[in-house]
Amino acid sequence: MHSLSQRILFSVAVPLALFFGVMMLVLDSGFRTLTRNGLHELLDSQIITLIAAAQREASGGYDVPLRDLDSRFATPRSGLYAQVASPGHVWRSPSTAGEVVNFGPLLPQGKRRFSYALVDHRRLEIESRGVSFEDVPGHGQPVTFSVAVSLTPYEQQVWEFRRRMVLWFSGLMLLLLASLAVLLRAVLAPVRRLEREIHEVEEGRAEGLGGGYPRELRGVARHLNALLVAERKRVARYRDTLGNLAHSLKTPLAVMRSALRAGAVPASASAEGASGDAMGPEIDRMTDIIEHQLKRAAASGGAILGQAPVPVAPIAAELRLALLKVYARKDLSLELAVQADSQFVGDRGDLMEMLGNLLDNACKWCRQRVVLTVAVDPGAEARDNMTLTVEDDGPGISQENRARILERGVRTDETMPGHGLGLAMVRETVELYGGDLNVETSPLGGARFTLRLPGR
Repeated sequence: MHSLSQRILFSVAVPLALFFGVMMLVLDSGFRTLTRNGLHELLDSQIITLIAAAQREASGGYDVPLRDLDSRFATPRSGLYAQVASPGHVWRSPSTAGEVVNFGPLLPQGKRRFSYALVDHRRLEIESRGVSFEDVPGHGQPVTFSVAVSLTPYEQQVWEFRRRMVLWFSGLMLLLLASLAVLLRAVLAPVRRLEREIHEVEEGRAEGLGGGYPRELRGVARHLNALLVAERKRVARYRDTLGNLAHSLKTPLAVMRSALRAGAVPASASAEGASGDAMGPEIDRMTDIIEHQLKRAAASGGAILGQAPVPVAPIAAELRLALLKVYARKDLSLELAVQADSQFVGDRGDLMEMLGNLLDNACKWCRQRVVLTVAVDPGAEARDNMTLTVEDDGPGISQENRARILERGVRTDETMPGHGLGLAMVRETVELYGGDLNVETSPLGGARFTLRLPGR
């Protein structure tokens, strides 16, 4: 369970179900006890009526006029049965006709017994009493009076009570849980608002969290806003420091290069002249690196919370126009297939640098055709839901060189201009954003670079 509301509901539902279960067991036990007591009272009253109505016959047995008994004793299979038994004599009510009911053995005087019998898959409860009429001379022989009642109606009452009890308690529990869910939704509304505002900050639609939070969340929102401000200041300080360092080195190098070209460095000796000739390319190389770092300093160097998203289409169109001018001598076709309204969640300078390096590299190596494709997958994770693909119809990149070309200072062809830093910087920038960079073979025949970056 990843939801706090679900955890709370589950934590409440389990003890609530246990409580209702115990309550149902208690109520069921109480209802069965009341039913059994009522059944025993019925049997007691019927036996007393049976004893009072019994009449001694001359043969020594007993007869019971039906007019003095419950009408069900006269109805066959009614569910209420009676028997009067003495040694050598048995009287049974007409309701036992067609049924074999075992009322049990004869009982001594004063003995009372409850038993159960099964007749046609119906349970009967039987109460028997041993009685002696000692006030009648010569008739002190004990007589057993028995009354049996079918338990089917009572069992149906118990099951009906259980069914209704389960329905009522289940409905009550669902009603309580639904009420709790509504209350939790209201109570956790500030938490959902906090989550929504953090998501908006991640996507660049807001610069910080709003106010008006409850006391328990007010400190969290305040500290998060302070963290966002500190992060922006840190990145700005890093960018300014890097720019200042690169700029401070750029000026002395320019002076050194100008002095070498003007012959300010003595070159009378051949060794000194050779040294000056060797220093020139190295100074140019250092200048190019510093120029690159100045461009890097202009970018943010990674995703910043609260950053406004950058439209991709205008940057792609701008780079296309610039590269068509740079490679005007080539019969170049630079195609753009950019999804409408696609936006990069990051810094404009970083996106310009990544696309510029990849497109420049593709234009440099292609024969005639370069294709840039940009698409956003709304169902993917926010950190890599935008895919940028740059492919060309050039010679491509061999399998063994695909990992090497992404390393700093590595070039597969030393005859081509450059310092081997562009693709390495693209890889570093992609990693700063938590994305992926893959090098494959394009269907056009050349190389295909695929970037997965945060977007929307």
